[in-house]
Amino acid sequence: MKDQLKALEQIKAAEATLLLPTYERNPLLFVGGDGVYLTDEYGDKYLDLLSGIGVNALGYAHPAIERAIAEQSKRLIHTSNLFFHPGQAELALRLTEMSGLDRAFFCNSGTEAWEAAMKVARAYAGLLRAKNKETGGKQIGTKFLAIENSFHGRTFGSVSTTHKAKYREPFAPTLPGVEFVRFNDIEDLRAKFSSDFCAILLEPIQGEGGIRPLSAEFLQAARDLTHSTEALLITDEIQSGLGRTGKWFAYQHYGIQPDITTIAKPLAGGLPLGAMLCTEAVSQAIHPGMHGTTFGGGPLACAVAIAVIDEMKSTNLLEQVAKVGNYFKQRLTSLQAKHPSIVDVRGKGLMLAAQVDSPELAKTVLAQLLERKIIINRTDETVLRFLPPFILQPEHIDTAIQAIDEILTAIEAAAGQHSQQAVAQGGR
Repeated sequence: MKDQLKALEQIKAAEATLLLPTYERNPLLFVGGDGVYLTDEYGDKYLDLLSGIGVNALGYAHPAIERAIAEQSKRLIHTSNLFFHPGQAELALRLTEMSGLDRAFFCNSGTEAWEAAMKVARAYAGLLRAKNKETGGKQIGTKFLAIENSFHGRTFGSVSTTHKAKYREPFAPTLPGVEFVRFNDIEDLRAKFSSDFCAILLEPIQGEGGIRPLSAEFLQAARDLTHSTEALLITDEIQSGLGRTGKWFAYQHYGIQPDITTIAKPLAGGLPLGAMLCTEAVSQAIHPGMHGTTFGGGPLACAVAIAVIDEMKSTNLLEQVAKVGNYFKQRLTSLQAKHPSIVDVRGKGLMLAAQVDSPELAKTVLAQLLERKIIINRTDETVLRFLPPFILQPEHIDTAIQAIDEILTAIEAAAGQHSQQAVAQGGR
């Protein structure tokens, strides 16, 4: 055990001198995983209800992913986008059929997919301006209208359309031409939107913003407004897409079809892969040389993504996500009825949140769950976020709910004793 502890301390010391300090890591060293469990250096198992922040949809050591990696790695890992390989068209066919969109661009991450979406929107607006100049039609601008509390990534365009100041201000000035509308405020949306905007940008369910679903009315209003000026509706499905909510894309719950959507996290089972999907009309704004990627859509990542999607289809995993997600939400709602410190439960499928009444309580619950070897995380200060693997079973949910119940009960009892002591002392 001393040697294992030494290994963790050595890694921590090395990272402290060698890595840019972008994360406050938990003092755990994971060395393996199986199903919904991660294994640390001592052999202890942790129930993972975060799945690498929504990435490991099929859990750990899934045979379909292992098989795809092994088989493809023997053939071809990387070529370049100057040549063909079989995987991109095959994966694009699956994604376009699932999404109702027509064309795909592959990249390495969600934020790169969002950058591509923004660039394509600007290019499409330019195409419209050229066309409308000839026909005398209405002109369209270059601005973006995003939503308060949004999170779209950490590259410059993405962070410029991300609302929270803590993400933007350290890198100011961010890109000009971005405005924000109040969350789910249709009147504010209508007041701010104009032909100056080339696109409305939104997450159907905000992820980092606290698992906050847009209302059907707000999303419909956004769709109607963009249709009125030929602006684009762009949905960020990086966290909510690929089955996380019980449908392939969260916008499908609303009956709305965007012009562009972006996906990434679970797409390639843990390998870096993102995609921007768009309509045929929008794709006409791009020609060779305008955009590109070195690693995006490589043979290995595409092979694994195809395996992930085919596994989800063959096992009816979307139905599993919907069913187990409903059970999880019911159990969280029961907790809310028992514990007043839980002020809200929201989300869909296996993209769920329990919001508590203070950041301190959220931190305490998080830490005590980790002590019990259960992994979740905290977002938007007070939100306990659950993004478990899609293979989650009810017994795993029961384990987590019991742990949260016991933690909150103990905290409430301690607070009650403290209050009684204060009253007693005040009466002396």
